[in-house]
Amino acid sequence: MRPMLEIQQLSKEYTIASYRHRYSSLRDALTFGWKRKLDRGAKESFWALKDISFQVQAGETLGIIGHNGAGKSTLLKIISRITPPSSGRIILHGRVASLLEVGTGFHPELTGLENIYLNGALLGLKKKEIRTRLNEIVDFSGVEKFLETPLKHFSTGMQLRLAFAVAAHLQPDILVVDEVLAVGDAAFQKKCLGKMESVSKDEGRTVLFVSHDLSAVERLCQRCLLLESGCLISQGHSQEVIGQYMQRIDQQQQTPLESRSDRKGNGAFRFTSIKLMHNANGEQVLSNLTDAAFQIYYQLYTDHFDSIRIDIGLNNQYNQRLTLLSSSKQVTPFRLNAQKGCFEIRFSHLPLYPGNYSLDLYCEVDHQIADWVVNAYSFRVATSSDTPVIQAKNPGLFQPDYRFSS
Repeated sequence: MRPMLEIQQLSKEYTIASYRHRYSSLRDALTFGWKRKLDRGAKESFWALKDISFQVQAGETLGIIGHNGAGKSTLLKIISRITPPSSGRIILHGRVASLLEVGTGFHPELTGLENIYLNGALLGLKKKEIRTRLNEIVDFSGVEKFLETPLKHFSTGMQLRLAFAVAAHLQPDILVVDEVLAVGDAAFQKKCLGKMESVSKDEGRTVLFVSHDLSAVERLCQRCLLLESGCLISQGHSQEVIGQYMQRIDQQQQTPLESRSDRKGNGAFRFTSIKLMHNANGEQVLSNLTDAAFQIYYQLYTDHFDSIRIDIGLNNQYNQRLTLLSSSKQVTPFRLNAQKGCFEIRFSHLPLYPGNYSLDLYCEVDHQIADWVVNAYSFRVATSSDTPVIQAKNPGLFQPDYRFSS
């Protein structure tokens, strides 16, 4: 059978300036500007993708996993024809609809309704064809009241709802979805995953899905690709490839946090290390879930800023988000007392079942991403008298404090 998508020895090269400097004042910025002009010839090449080859059949849902900077988004942008490859071939048989970033392909000055017709036209559909699917799109998105409102007045969540509804219901042959779904609420994420499953199984369309939620990838995708540093490391059955990825994550976490290169952000702030304060022996194990604390060390590279926000994501062994802890949600304003130091996050009770867990670290300085490290730290919850083993096939995600009574 002819593949719906065929990638042949695909590579993407970017040219970047080799001169790097962090600055925090007007004087530093001016100095940096002159240095950049003097060093204009100093450049280097960066391979975002290197010699990638694979095929996807009609009706197949393919998962693409890997850490930040592995090349996942670059691959999807090339498939979606947003950016061209440096070498290699892409053979497509059908229309591609992409959901890579919130607002991609939408015009902020046009209304929600006008953007639906615009996206349909970009997919090659006639106005009559779009009109026949309009009610489905509007019902799924839940933004009927705001269809005549310019998109620039939509919230991020509303834009995501409309963008996914358009991409999924205009019946593309290939639906491409990046990890943008993480922006939506849990109910909408579940709705989107169900729709992608229906698009693949019931309608026989091809889906490419990128996500850090490995449980969603395993549920939705029959087959999976693992990318690392722009190279295709493994491809095959999702469960097997995810297992390989988890092993690589365990190996990767042996690298000191300060030296991790798979991070995003402008560098105004850097997480440098984490220490589990609960265990006196220095082991990454929690055996008693009361009064647990993490001490997080950092380096701040700017003197002047108005706001800073720290988010810590707690994930299970399948990289499924259990909760997000944000400094912006607490009543007392969060402040850093020095350019270099540490802060602490403490739990009076952490109701987790025995198993392996990890933390994602995220920092915004003046509403710009400064540092973002996925799977920055792993720890294990051990069995103890406070965490009895529950002999059940699916005990759930966490262990609340509860009591039965009659």
